[in-house]
Order: sequence, then C-alpha cells, then structure tokens
Amino acid sequence: MRMVRSYPAEKLKAETEAVCPAAEAEEFTRITESKRRNEKMLRRRLNRLLGGDERRVDSRTIYVGHRPCPDTEAFIPPKFCDNRIVSSKYTVWNFLPKNLFEQFRRIANFYFLIIFLVQVIVDTPTSPVTSGLPLFFVITVTAIKQGYEDWLRHKADNEVNKYLVTVLEDGRRIQKESETIKVGDVVEVEENETFPCDLILLQSCRDDDTCFVTTASLDGESNHKTHYTVPDTETDLECLNATIECEQPQPDLYKFVGRMHIYKTNQEPAVRSLGPENLLLKGATLKNTQKIFGVAVYTGMETKMALNYQGKSQKRSAVEKSINAFLLVYLCILVSKALVCTTLKYVWQSKPGQDEPWYNQKTQREKDTNLYLKMFTDFLSFMVLFNFIIPVSMYVTVEMQKFLGSFFITWDKDFFDPEIKEGALVNTSDLNEELGQVEYVFTDKTGTLTQNNMEFIECCIDGFQYKYRDAGSELDGFCVTDGPVSKLQQKAGREKEELFLRALCLCHTVQVKECGQVGANQGQWDGGMDHVDGLGLDGEVPQEQRGFIASSPDEVALVKGAMRYGFTFMGLESKTMKILNRNNDVEMYELLHVLNFDPVRRRMSVIVRSKSGDILLFCKGADSSIFPRVRQEEVDRIRTHVERNATEGYRTLCVAYKQLSADEYAQADAGLREARLALQNREEKLMAVYNQVETGMSLIGATAVEDRLQEEAAETMEALQGAGMKVWVLTGDKMETAKSTCYACRLFQRNTELLELTVRTLEDGGRKREERLHELLLDYHKKAVQDASPVKASVTRSWSSSSQDYGFIIDGATLSMVLNSSPDSSSSRYKSLFLQICQNCTAVLCCRMAPLQKAQIVKMVKSSKGGPITLSIGDGANDVSMILEAHVGIGIKGKEGRQAVRNSDYAIPKLKHLKKLLLAHGHLYYVRIAHLVQYFFYKNLCFILPQFLYQFFCGYSQQPLYDAAYLTMYNICFTSMPILAYSLLEQHICMEVLLDNATLYREIAKNAMLRWRPFLYWTLLGMFHGLLFFFGVKLLFSNPALQDNGQVFGNWSYGTIVFTILVFTVTLKLALDTRHWTWINHFVIWGSLAFYVFFSFFWGGIIWPFLQQQRLYFVFANMLSSVSAWLVIILLILLSLLPEILIAVLRKPRGPYKRQKKPVEASAGGLQSPRSSARPLLMRTFSDESNTVI
Repeated sequence: MRMVRSYPAEKLKAETEAVCPAAEAEEFTRITESKRRNEKMLRRRLNRLLGGDERRVDSRTIYVGHRPCPDTEAFIPPKFCDNRIVSSKYTVWNFLPKNLFEQFRRIANFYFLIIFLVQVIVDTPTSPVTSGLPLFFVITVTAIKQGYEDWLRHKADNEVNKYLVTVLEDGRRIQKESETIKVGDVVEVEENETFPCDLILLQSCRDDDTCFVTTASLDGESNHKTHYTVPDTETDLECLNATIECEQPQPDLYKFVGRMHIYKTNQEPAVRSLGPENLLLKGATLKNTQKIFGVAVYTGMETKMALNYQGKSQKRSAVEKSINAFLLVYLCILVSKALVCTTLKYVWQSKPGQDEPWYNQKTQREKDTNLYLKMFTDFLSFMVLFNFIIPVSMYVTVEMQKFLGSFFITWDKDFFDPEIKEGALVNTSDLNEELGQVEYVFTDKTGTLTQNNMEFIECCIDGFQYKYRDAGSELDGFCVTDGPVSKLQQKAGREKEELFLRALCLCHTVQVKECGQVGANQGQWDGGMDHVDGLGLDGEVPQEQRGFIASSPDEVALVKGAMRYGFTFMGLESKTMKILNRNNDVEMYELLHVLNFDPVRRRMSVIVRSKSGDILLFCKGADSSIFPRVRQEEVDRIRTHVERNATEGYRTLCVAYKQLSADEYAQADAGLREARLALQNREEKLMAVYNQVETGMSLIGATAVEDRLQEEAAETMEALQGAGMKVWVLTGDKMETAKSTCYACRLFQRNTELLELTVRTLEDGGRKREERLHELLLDYHKKAVQDASPVKASVTRSWSSSSQDYGFIIDGATLSMVLNSSPDSSSSRYKSLFLQICQNCTAVLCCRMAPLQKAQIVKMVKSSKGGPITLSIGDGANDVSMILEAHVGIGIKGKEGRQAVRNSDYAIPKLKHLKKLLLAHGHLYYVRIAHLVQYFFYKNLCFILPQFLYQFFCGYSQQPLYDAAYLTMYNICFTSMPILAYSLLEQHICMEVLLDNATLYREIAKNAMLRWRPFLYWTLLGMFHGLLFFFGVKLLFSNPALQDNGQVFGNWSYGTIVFTILVFTVTLKLALDTRHWTWINHFVIWGSLAFYVFFSFFWGGIIWPFLQQQRLYFVFANMLSSVSAWLVIILLILLSLLPEILIAVLRKPRGPYKRQKKPVEASAGGLQSPRSSARPLLMRTFSDESNTVI
C-alpha cells in the first residue's frame, strides 16, 4: 500500500493560493483533505485486517471520550483489551487437565504413573492400589494446595474487577464496574481512591492543576509524588475534542512518552507533550486532592502494574539437585534388583522340574507365550514389586515442610520492627534451606548498610567550610571551622553565600505541605504514610507551620540545611517558586524548566527567571558529573573538601550555576520542547539537550549529608564473615564514602591491605589503561593468590596476627574494562584473574556501580567454579537486578521504596535481622531438610530390601512379603508424620548458641549433609537394618513350632513380623535423632506407633466384604500370642539401634555445645571457640548434641 506523506496545512494553503484563485484554492484544499482522509481510513482498515494496527506500530491513538475528531481526521473506533485483571492461573474448565499436565512433568510423578499403568495392564504381584493410592494422595494434596492458592488469586481479581468507578458518558456521571472501563473513557477519581487503570490527568480540583499520589502498592514509596494536568485542556470536559498518541504498553513504571492533539473550532490543533508526570498508574492512590478526571490509556493486563507482575523466574535450591542425584542412584538400585531377580528366576527355572512342577502345570497359552516377552513382563513385575524404594511421598513432605516452615520466619518476634510495625516477609518458601548454604553476600550500601536517614552536616562555599553549630553564636548562623590555611577563619563573600543558599532552595523537586494537610503525619519520615518532615528546627519556625514532601530524603536534608542558614523555601505556586531570605523578604522565581535527575547524568538542574528578568540555571550532582562541566580553578578550591567529606563517610553533592542569555535560553527552550514532543528516542534527545545546556557552569560549593550506619551493621557483617561468608559491597556511591563505610562496618580492618583497581590507579603509570590493567591484575594475583599461604585461601578471615588480610576495591569504569575488554586482549583471562583475586580477599568493594553491573558481578561469581550459593541484599529499585540474579534475594523494607521487597525471596525490616535469618533459621532449615531427605531414602531401603531378599527363598515368584495395605500405608500413614514434625521443629543446637558461635555455620557449608559420604552412610545403615530384620526373623522361623498349639507361622506372619520391626525401628531411630522434644514430637512419634498397632488389629480383625482375599485375617493378633515373636521383635529393635545408643553413652560432650546452657557467657562472635567435630552432624547419630537443648 502506498504511504501518504503528511503535508502541513499552512504550506498547503499558501501554495494553492499562489497558483489558484481563492474559490479554486478552497475547492482544491477540500478535495485534497478528503482524499487524504480516505487514504488514511483505508490504511487503518488494512492494518486492522493484517493483525491490528496496535501490534504493527510503535504507538497507539486514543480518542478522548470516544468522540470523533473534526473532519480533518478519519474516525475508526480502535480496539484495545478490556480492564479485567487476570492474575489467576486456572479456570474451572482447565484446572484438571492443566494441573495434571504440570504435575506429571515431574519425573517422580511420571515414574509412578508408569508403574501404576504397568500394574493395571500386566499381571503383577501387587495390586495397582499399592502405587496408585500414594500417587493419588500426592497428586490430590498438591492439586488442593495449588487450587486454593489460585482461588485466592481469583478472589483478589474479583475484588479489583468488580470495584465501582465513576465514568463520564454523554455529560452524565455513571457508576460502572472497573472491568468494563475501555481505553478512551474519562474516569473520575476521588481522594484516597486507587486509580482503576493507567490514566492521563486531564483536570484537577487544585488551583495549580496538580495532584498528589502515592505509589506504595507499585514500588512501596509512600511519599507523595506530584503529577500535572495537560495544559490548555477545556474546563468542561464534554467539550474537549482531543486525541492522544502514546507508546505501546511497556513495564517501566517511570517511563512514558506521548503527545496530545487538542482540537478547537476554527483553530489549528494544539500539540502538548505527555510524560510520566502526566500519567497516573493503576494501583496508585490519590492523596490531598479532592477529585481528578483522567482519560484511560492502558487498561487491564496492559497496565504497567500488570506488566510488572509477570515473568519472575523460578529459583530452585541445591537440595533439589541432590534429591535428583540420589533418586538416580536408587533408580539404578531398583533396576539392578529387578535384573538380578529376573536373571536368577530363569536360571533357577532352567533346572529340571523347576519350571513346571507336577503341582503347577502350565496352560497352553503360557506355553505359547514368547520367551522374551515373558522375560520382559517378569522384569516389569519385579520393578513394580520393588518400586517402593523410590519415595514418592518424599516430594509432598518436602513441599509441606517448606511451606509450613516458612511461617516460622514470619512469626519470629525478633524480626518485628516497631518503627514500621512490620516483621519479616517470605515471598518464596522453596529456598528456606538455601539460607543455610550462603557463601557470598552481595550488599548495597545506602539504605542497607546505612539508614538512608539524611542529616545536613556542613557545606563548602567558594572553598570555605561552613559547619552549623549554634545559630546564635555567630552572625547569620555560620561557623567557619576550617578552610584553606591562608584563609583560616574567613568567609566567602556574602553574594556567593546567598547564591549558594538560593541554589539549595531552588534546585529540587520538593513540595511544601500546609499545616492543615500535615496533621498527625508531620515529622514522620520513618514509617509515616506521607513522608512529611516538619520545618520547625532549632527554634526557627516559619510564619506558617509547614512540612516537606519529597521523593528522596537527600532533597529534604538540603532544603532544611538552607533553612538553618536563613533561606526558607516557601513553596511552588503556579510555576512560581517563593523563597524567604535572611532579611525576611520573599523572593519569587518563575520555574521555566526542570532537568530531571537520572542515574546516567548523576545530576539535576532547574532553569528559573528572577523578578529582574535574569535567567539562571542551578545544577547539583555528583562531583564526577559536575567537575568536568565547570572551570578547573574552581574545582581545585573545592575538591579538597569533597574528598575529605567522602573519607569521613558523608554523601557529597556539588552545586553549580550558570546565567543564560536570552539566545541561549531560547535555544534551550526550543530544544527541550521539541525533545519532549518526540515519540521515538525521547530520552536520548532530552539527554542531548541537557548535556548542551549544562556546560560552562560556575562551581559555587558542595554539601555534605550524613547517612548513619544501620543498627548493629558492624556486628552483623563480622558475624557473617566469621561464618565463612565472603561479603561484597556493591554501591553507586563514590569510593571514599564507600570505603569509610566498609571500615565502619569492620569489613576492612586496620591491618587490611587494600588492593585498588580504579580509574585513578590505571592512570598513575602513564601508559595505556589496558596495559596498566594487565600489570595490576598480575601484581595483585601474585600478592593475594600465589604468595598466600594454603590455609589463607580457605579461611575467610585470618584471626591470627601473622598472616595478611587483603581487601579489593574496583570501580564501575574499570569493571567494564575487565568484563568487556577489547577483542585483541584476553577478556576471559582478565575475568579469571579478577575473580581469583576477589575470592582470596576478606571483603570486596565495588563502587560507582550501575544496576546492570551489580547483576553482572553476581552472575560472574554464581557461575564460577564450584557454583557457590550467592545472596544479594538491598533496599532500592537499583538493587532489583542483583536480587533477581542471586540464588537468594533479600529485600530490606527501607526508604527507597518497596521494589526490592516485591522482587525479593525474603524481606526483613533491617540489616541486623540477616544474622539470625542465616545463622539460626538458615542453619536449622538446612539440617532439617537434609535429614528429611536422607531419612526418607534410608527408611525406604529398609522397607524394600527384605522384599528383595525374600525372592531368594520363594523361587523368584514375585511373591510379596508384605500385605497390600502395609505397602500402601507405610509412607502415607505409618512413618510420614514423625519426620514431618522433626523437619519443622528440630533444633539440634538451640538458636542462642548458633547466633553466639558463627563458626558453626561452616560445618554445614557446601551442602555438607547431602554429599555422597553421608548418603553412603545412610544407605549402608539401611542395608544393615534390612539384612538384620530379614535374617533375624528367618532365624526365629528355624524353630518349627512358635505357637502353644504346635502350629507354625505362615509367610504372612513372617512378613508382618518383619514389617512390625521395621516400623518400630525407623520411628525409634528418628526419636533417637531428635534433640528438641515438644509435645508435637511426642504425639506424632508415639501416636504413629499406636496407630500402626491399632490399624493392624482393626484390618485383620474384621472380614471386609469388598476384598476378594483377606491375607491378614487375625494374623497380627495370632502373631502377638507367641512369646517368641515378642522376643524377636524387641531383640531385633534393640540390636538395630544398639550402635547409636552406645555412641550416645560413650561419647563425652565437647566443643561449644557444653556452653549451651550458659549462652550469656559465650563470646559475641564465638570465633575463638574450638571447632566441634563435624561427624555427629554429618552422620546425624545420637551423640554429644543430645544434651544441648535448654
């Protein structure tokens, strides 16, 4: 189809008037516009037929109020998705097939389905019920759990979709359900209501055409954000005739580009740019504004909120990999047993008279059966007979253990923070045991190691330092504490001072909240709903009690700092900023443009016009982004102060200004307006204009703001290092500030030698950066890796004074060279050297990091040799990438929003809670689930080995040793509850000792309890018990008369005795392994044994009409009538458990466990205590830990 180029109306009219008379020109214009309209309509219809113009173009066109445009535009009602939110996974119709398909994708479930089908099709020795019932139980429990979770999602969806909203239609206000909103509808929203879809703000009841919203449900930020109406819209929205062109839906909450065409009678269409400041997001809440009207642009699953809740990857724990490996081993054992029995069966039958004895003649059909087919059928029958060695119920037990165990983190009162009145949050219960396996901790600095609670400390103006002490002690509240030596106790000029303070009062996006609106929330920056700060400081109360509304605590601290020195920001009214100066005069500035802050530029600017007509640009930002844009002689005066403040751990910002001429402003204004109207590459175009305007500035001074350390940050970091974890700090801050924080947190010690790999060190040599980088990497590698003692490489921190500790520092620019070096250099070689150096350092600091680089670092370590378990912890949106990349992501409920919390696996209120989460909860979760996995394989081997041995004494006839009821209920009822209770409640060492002795964490490091050595121990133990059960009972049966009446026991009595010993032994083995007894443990252990006895009496004591044959009728009662049976049961149970009892009696307690009864006397870190033997923990036998519970 031929594309029609748009033609400006003015140009068209001028050209036609030049060549035609007026009437002809008018007719020509009408025909041309009609032709263009028809072609445009045809083009849209073809696009609709070819799959929809929405999917084929990069933008969408929205008709406000569904009103067609004037005759110059063709109107085709566009089709967009409705406003229904669907977060559920299933419907009533697809739940069964979809859920079954997902469950049978698991190898274990599919395997048992195949076994069940074999039992149904082939004549097997056991009933299909024996494998079908456990499989049905597992599938049903999982389906109920997933169905319930999906029902909750359906319920939440309905609450949102059925919510009543007000829509303007034909001049009337109509109440409609939220799900019926269509793109183009004009929606009314009142104060404290949430926006039902993504809206463009058309009208606000506020005089300044703004509204305030909070986005707590989107990114957790409870501070007020200011949004603006589209200029020049009609007061009466019924008369508004407009279209909106905007980008297609995309998930970035903070990005939106579009433009609005406003049509008025007999006027050219007005075009207004649209940005994030005009977009109200679904899920956000209207605050401090009585009413607004907006037009729907994105609805339903195309809203930014819906797009952000999709695509979170599923993380799997290392324990699952171990389970799969053990499962393969037991599958090999199963196949081997079936092959051995099949082979020996045909060897035995090859002997004369054995294949067809006189009492069991073959039928003609059996004689005609193919030999190989019969061998294959026999092999399948043996597979069915021995298949219980694979514990299908283990999967559902593990799922229940993880799900129920996660509540203990949520319920832990130590995690409750009274400031925000919240505790810990578990978003993913699948990773509980990973908390006990962490080897690398990647942490953010601001808001994680520090409080993100900013306090203005001092400032530097024109090279002179001003530190606030007491406003009454000196003139104007200034106190000069130091400065250039030649100018000690001097001040900058008054003009420079006032210019600097004006810059602090004007260069920000802070809003002033009036006294009536502040209310009870005044001063509640921490945990308050509105993030408001009162202004009454040090006796300086403004004429009107006010509060500040800001998206960042940095800006509030700077505005309050300026107020201390006599300059008070009064607020923004109708694009006019008001300042109360030292003389109590009100200065007014017209706000022309705001050049917003972004992490790439690392600065923000405002352009204002004073009353005298001067146009000024004020800019503040990081020193690295400001210094290259000002004169060098100005930099030298202030750099010393900035570096000193950074070394002391303060956050520094530099302040600059520039006076714009009329031509410069006109050029900048035109460039900004043009860039803001662009639909494509708007950010790049704006960035180019920003960089052009922000040049040739004059540096006025710098500020220092303190961000205090989090509570117990140093103790937490020290404990993590004592537990064997490597701590890496990944931050966007400058090196000096981050380095001082690392010293304060004890990540770097006084004797730590710092290996620095930054742009500064690369430029020292005077050579190419690549050459210098290679040289430094080799030098550091020789020092930290090659020359390090063997012990040094394996210990996280050297606690003896003889060996040297190393710390490593790298910045973002150098890291880019290491990870993305030029093709002619060996990139992989650089990365390998860098990784080896870092792995041999006690702590690593990565400063000036972009969010993507944080994720790259985590990915590099995660995929290194050995696959170490990584943990990332942060509190801001810039930490989300590394939180998602790490094996375990921890979000802190801080002040930089809740994006980190939403994307994390676990969320905690403060950094100090990480210590208990890892050292106590993580340690116990890992020990519990590791014991659960090993115990399941052990008890199933004990269960099936006697069945295998029995085949040697029954002619390999596939005769089962146990009754079908026992086969079915062994894993479901008789032995399931004790291990579940153990895996939820066990504390082999109490939490106080785990917290006091961080080195105990090392004993379970690197998946120690699920390695092949402990697995072999449990397997041999299972084989020993299985052999003892079978041959012990066989020895009993060598006596022909076991009953008083001289009758002998049959094969079902034999199997029942073996099964009774089995159930009691494996249950009592777990009782011996239990260190922490509660009433629940007692109930399930002794209750399970009592239930087995009761069930056996009940099952064998009644004639069941639905059974074709009842093998156990009165067998159990008859068995217990024999004293010999009692004797052998008790004797074999004692013999099986004797080794563990002897170990418990003979071994003396040692190591830190002796001090468990006196945890208060233990040292804070527990680092000097002797390391206890790892064997009891790895083998999980009854040992010295048995007396450690308080």
